[in-house]
Amino acid sequence: MIATPGRTGTPAERPRLAISSCLLGRPVRHDGRHNLDRFLTETLAPYVDWLPVCPEVEAGLGTPREALRQVSTAQGPRLVTRMSRVDLTGRMTAVADRRATQLDIDGYVFKAKTPTCGIHGVPRHGNDGVDQRNRGLFAGIVMERHPLLPVEDEGRLRDPRLRADFVERVFAHARLRTFLDGDWRPRDLVAFHARHKMQLLAHDPLLYREAGRVVAGAGARPHGEVAADYAEVFRRTMAARTTTGRNVNVLQHCLGMLALDPARRSDLVEVIDSYRAGLVPLDVPVRLLRHHARGESATYVRDQTYLTPYPDALRE
Repeated sequence: MIATPGRTGTPAERPRLAISSCLLGRPVRHDGRHNLDRFLTETLAPYVDWLPVCPEVEAGLGTPREALRQVSTAQGPRLVTRMSRVDLTGRMTAVADRRATQLDIDGYVFKAKTPTCGIHGVPRHGNDGVDQRNRGLFAGIVMERHPLLPVEDEGRLRDPRLRADFVERVFAHARLRTFLDGDWRPRDLVAFHARHKMQLLAHDPLLYREAGRVVAGAGARPHGEVAADYAEVFRRTMAARTTTGRNVNVLQHCLGMLALDPARRSDLVEVIDSYRAGLVPLDVPVRLLRHHARGESATYVRDQTYLTPYPDALRE
C-alpha cells in the first residue's frame, strides 16, 4: 500500500483504493511510458491509500513489451500479443483470480479501454469486425468477483457527476469496513446506521428500510451473520443512483428536524425548491443545512454522513 506524504483524513477511515499503476506515473505501459492522472495523484491522493496494480507486469511481461489485444475465436474471447499472437489468456486469468481473492479494498480505478484493465469500450477483434462493447480481461474478472465494489476508470472520472458518485461510495465503503473490522456490538451498529440513514435513503428507500430491519434484529442473531447481511445491503444501497426527487425528500427530512425561525425555514425551503427546479446544484442546500445544523439541538442532523459524505476539498 502506498502511503502519501502529507496525507489527510482519519487514518482508520481512509479509503483503500486499488489503481492501475500507470495512472500513478509508473512507467509500466507496453511502450515504457505512463498515464499519470493529475486528479488521482494530486487531488484525491491526500485522502486515500493506493494499492498499485499492473496485471501485465504481474503476468511476467516486461517493460517495454509487445502490445496486447482481445480477439474472438471459436474457443471464445482470448488475450493475445498484437503481432506474434501469443495467447496470454490463461496467464492473465491466473493473475486476476489471485488478485480478486486477495483484494481488501474500498474501490478500484482502472486504466480506460485497455485489453486488460478497461471497464467498458474495449475492442475485441474478430472476423466480423471489431466489437467495442467489452471489458478488459483482468478488470472483468475482478468486477465479476466483486460486483458491489465501486469501480471507475480515469476517463469517466472526468465527468463531475460520475466522479462525485465514485468518491461518495468509496468513502462510505471505507467507513463500513472500518466499523465492521472493529470490536462492535449491536448498539454500535445502531449508531453507525443512524449516522448513515439520510445517505442510504437518498440512494434507495426500499433498501434503506431493508438495512433498518437488519439493524433492528441484530441483537437476536449471530454476530457474523448480521455483519454479512448489513454489509451486503449497505453496499447494494450505495450502488443505487440518487435522484433529484430522492435528494429533495432527504433535504426535507433534515429540514423538518431543525428548529428554525420562520425566516430561516423559508430560505431553506426556497433553496430546496431551486435545487428541485435545477437552478442550483445539490451542494447549495446541503451547505445551508450544515450551517443551520451546527447547534447542540441539531446533533442528529449535523452528524448525518449525507451532509459530509467525503472531504470538502474533493467537491467540485
